[in-house]
Amino acid sequence: MTSHETIDRTYVLDRIEIVPKLIADTTAPLFVSGLAGASRDLAALTQDAANTFTMAGAMGAGCMVGLGLALAQPDRRVIVLTGDGELLMNIGALATISILQPRNLAILCIDNGHYGETGYQCSHTSLGVDLEAIARGSGFHETATVSNENEVSQGFDLLNRVAGPTFVNLKVKPSDPPKFKRLLDPAACRYRFREALLGHY
Repeated sequence: MTSHETIDRTYVLDRIEIVPKLIADTTAPLFVSGLAGASRDLAALTQDAANTFTMAGAMGAGCMVGLGLALAQPDRRVIVLTGDGELLMNIGALATISILQPRNLAILCIDNGHYGETGYQCSHTSLGVDLEAIARGSGFHETATVSNENEVSQGFDLLNRVAGPTFVNLKVKPSDPPKFKRLLDPAACRYRFREALLGHY
């Protein structure tokens, strides 16, 4: 295989159908999402509830914002939804999270092997990069790749029940996320999330 050839894999899972099957409770955890597709996945899942912090224009920030939140709120489960493109922009986040070992942090990477927001160009994962292997090599002890229905239960457990940090790489078809119109005002999202978490100030 030359450096520019994609790996011939067929992904059968649809993100719109599978993401809801991986999250047990949309009200108790604190949710953080990276930009674009993952934020639309999360907003559709929670109906853009106040316990969700969806970002825009912050490529690579999802996991680190989730880490900070998990450290600040150790008694709350924090679930990060990110995409392969966004995670690749800050892959060192996995190493930092592993060093700090937040037991309440779970990461779901929705990996469609493409940069969906800019025209579906192939991402590195289409060229052979294995994000679960990187997470495990960074020091995550609890990881999984979900690429078919038989693997969903393991991914579910890691995201909802197993002490973190946990990492689930969800392999999905390169199709669009839900057509959900979320709140796109970053300041309003921040204030809404803070008020839901800490009350008025």
